Formats: sequence, C-alpha cells, structure tokens
Amino acid sequence: MNNEQRALQRHLDMLTTAFGVDIAGWLKSDDVIEIMLNPDGRVWLDTLKQGKYLTDLVLSPDIAENVIKLVAAYKQTIADERHPEVACELPETSARFQGWLPPVVTAPTFTIRKRAKYVFTLDNYVETESLSVKQAEFLRRALKERKNILIAGGTASGKTTFANALLNELKDSQDRMIVLEDLPELQVTAKDCVTLRTSEQKAMRDLVKGVLRMRPDRIIIGEVRDGAALELLKAWNTGHPGGICTIHANSPEATISRLENLVQEVVEVVPKRLIQQAIDIIVFMRRVAGQYLVESIHLCEIENDHLCLKPF
Repeated sequence: MNNEQRALQRHLDMLTTAFGVDIAGWLKSDDVIEIMLNPDGRVWLDTLKQGKYLTDLVLSPDIAENVIKLVAAYKQTIADERHPEVACELPETSARFQGWLPPVVTAPTFTIRKRAKYVFTLDNYVETESLSVKQAEFLRRALKERKNILIAGGTASGKTTFANALLNELKDSQDRMIVLEDLPELQVTAKDCVTLRTSEQKAMRDLVKGVLRMRPDRIIIGEVRDGAALELLKAWNTGHPGGICTIHANSPEATISRLENLVQEVVEVVPKRLIQQAIDIIVFMRRVAGQYLVESIHLCEIENDHLCLKPF
C-alpha cells in the first residue's frame, strides 16, 4: 500500500468512526434504503420491509457537522458557512450523500440514499401483489416490441427500483444499451452496455446529444429533470426505440405536463407532436406502507391530434 492509499484508508476509517456503529451498520444493510438526519438530531430510516420510521439514534450538532466536513474533505471540497452544501457519493458504497450546514439549516442535517444491493424482478412485484400477472406480461411484451416506457411517481415511490426490474428483463438482450445517469443507480447486466454519468463539465443534455454518435439500440436514462427532456424525446424519436426513463410527477396525467414544462426550459413552444410520437407507455408508481406499487399503466395514444392516456 503506497502513501496515497494509506491516506485514503485513514480518511475512510475516520469517516466510519464519525458515522458511528449504527449508521455504519445501516450502510451495510440490504434492507435500508435511506438514512435521514434532521436538524433536531433525530435519525429516520427508510427500509424495504418497514417503510419509514424514527430510530432511537440522536446525533449532536457537533457529530453531524464533523460527518459533513469529513465527507467534503474526502471529495477535496470545503464545508463551512460560505459553502454549506455537500453533495456527492460516499466512498465504497456509492451511496448518495446530501448534507447541509447552517445558516441554510438551523443545525447540520444530511440524507444518505443508498444504491440497491439487489434487483426486484417483475416476478417479485407479482408475488407481493404490487403488479398483476397481466400487467407483467404486458410490460414484457412492450419491452420485446421496443416500446418507450416512462416511469413516473413522487419522491421515493420506487421509480428507479422498477426501472431496474424492467432492465433485468433485458439481461439476455443483444441490443447495445447506453445508460445515462447522474448517480450509479441503474443496474444493467446486458453484455453490450455503456454507462455515462453527468459531471460538473457535462450535463445530462450534453450526454443525450453525444450518445447518438455511439450507435445505441436503446437509450436508458436514470431520471429526466431538466431541459434534457427535449433531447431525450428527439433521441427516442430518431430510430432508437425501446428506451426507459424515470420522471417525477404526481399523477399519470401530470406526467405529460411535467414533461412539457421540462421541455419548455429550453424552447418557448413545446413540440407536442414530438411528445406524442416518443412516449408509448407511462407506468405510475406509488409507495404505500413501505411497499412499491404499480398504481396504473397507461398507453399513450393520439386521437384527434391530441395525446390521450388510456388505462391498460
């Protein structure tokens, strides 16, 4: 082990110690999805089995601040009053860390969103009655027929988890898949796959533009949340069907409005015909009592030059 590796290991040890036994253990648990420290020092967990609940752990402001500053130092950045935000991946786990310091908050707070350790399959959803057999068969057929699927829902509704279930169905595909995401959350096991990630220099819109020169058969996007929506629609509409993408929305109907709003960030007039031609299916997710549910599946069809959502 060279000096740089030893220094890195010391930093990892310091961070593990700062987290404490409880948080370090939760980071290793397959059941834990999210760890949330509020300004009052209380820690909440979101888990697969129990959903969200308040733990007995309470962290002092000093300990919480130390954690945030150690995470910032690991990424060679500064966390203080002038730089109160820390947003990055944690070492080793690739968990998403979002931390804040005063004066943005009343006391140090952070949220850790973990990457899934294993994939829920469509069969798993059927077994837990979160998806009907008929719906599962329909989605498998849609994937085979290279339909473009938009997975919508609110925060923590299971959009990415369900996207991974769909991607699992393509594990034996010979298609060349190009995956675009902000953080490593999508799990693709197909042999011909390239994953691109955004950076400070390259936004999602840049990646979508560039990916067309990489001979993609399917373009998969972790989440569309800005003007990249326009480039996605163009890409899905120019000989690259069979895409999968997630989007935040409060209802199936609001999904189209949300997409239009994102497109309008880069153009004044929304090309509705482009949306109509690019989106084939909307899967709407909701989380109830800790369980991810496919609340509805809608077919996107054009009638009298208007996009209509028809429940499957």
